[in-house]
Amino acid sequence: MKKPNDIIIRSITKVAVVIILTFAINLFVSGHHFPGGGFIGGLTFAAAIILLFLTFDIESVRKNIPVDFKVLAGVGVLIAVLTGIGGMVLGEAFLTQAFGYFDLPIFGKTELATAVIFDIGVALAVIGTAITIIMTIGDDR
Repeated sequence: MKKPNDIIIRSITKVAVVIILTFAINLFVSGHHFPGGGFIGGLTFAAAIILLFLTFDIESVRKNIPVDFKVLAGVGVLIAVLTGIGGMVLGEAFLTQAFGYFDLPIFGKTELATAVIFDIGVALAVIGTAITIIMTIGDDR
């Protein structure tokens, strides 16, 4: 059987994935100041990987991204829960946010908050769960 000539789709997908991943990072970073954050950033990131699954086959993408997405989801939930418990350890309510301003060499005065750590956990959980669901549905074994 002749392999289809889909060079245009593959080329456009490579550009689109870079744009989608850049947008996902933007959504993630803006999360604790504007709507967005870990959940929507994670979903957008997962959408880029799913686009790769649709354009290239799942096995090719799995070879190039050797991540166990079930473990990624578990690590994300663990990070999010531990961030929430961190407030309780300090005598505050669950998920109490702490933040401070630090003078970083290149960026200058920068706010660093525990909400970013929580958002990282949520993003990893969403990415892992979404990709696991899609791979389970698309797996023909």
